Amino acid sequence: MDKRPLILITNDDGLGARGLEHLVRIAVRLGDVVVVAPDTPQSGKSSAITVNTPLYVNEHAPIDSAKVFTTSGTPVDCVKLAMFAVLDRKPDLLLSGINHGSNSGVNNIYSGTMGATMEGCTLGIPSIGYSLLSHSPNADFDPTTPFIEEITQKVINHGLPDGICLNVNFPAKCTPLGLKVVRAAKSHWTEEYATYATPHGKTFYWLTGKLFNEEPDNPETDEYWLARQYGTVVPIRPAQSATDQIPTISRILGL
Repeated sequence: MDKRPLILITNDDGLGARGLEHLVRIAVRLGDVVVVAPDTPQSGKSSAITVNTPLYVNEHAPIDSAKVFTTSGTPVDCVKLAMFAVLDRKPDLLLSGINHGSNSGVNNIYSGTMGATMEGCTLGIPSIGYSLLSHSPNADFDPTTPFIEEITQKVINHGLPDGICLNVNFPAKCTPLGLKVVRAAKSHWTEEYATYATPHGKTFYWLTGKLFNEEPDNPETDEYWLARQYGTVVPIRPAQSATDQIPTISRILGL
């Protein structure tokens, strides 16, 4: 390339998240970076957008050489507003994360980190979501550095297939033994809410739960390799139409 690539970075944990700063400090070595992140944590927002309240964009002090902005919206709002109000051209790459917590298995569909990644993909931007399997605000992201550098540089050099983005997860508290390109494990959440009562006796619920892996021994899946201290790369297709099932559904409906 004749000029440094333009890299847009966002996340769902907000501007102060350690994972975001770590990703920025890696990315500034690979291109010109602009950060547009939520001004408050937005975990679990998936591909939500703001429709009933105004949105604001504010500029902040740079991180290294990266320009930094926040929005009052969701991760997807961040991507949309970056394209509409912040950037002067389409970015060459979108990075989302590094998320504090897993986005493997079924978590991909709930994730604000991956919502932003898929939004970039739908706009034709090569897009990668990065996550570390630790919710600690002081998590150690250093072991992820060489893997993020390698993946990001290769996507800058070679791009991604049309309509495909990447969901990358790393095990925590270890140096990953390598990377595996796999699919998301079939999984679901159980015991999803804890039940409490207010001092006045009103019942309320608090999100909790356990992730149940339906295929723990399948080496084709991300959960299998994450449990064995490997990083995982899952290709994601945001387009959800089950085109292979059109004949079957047509027969069922008699159409």
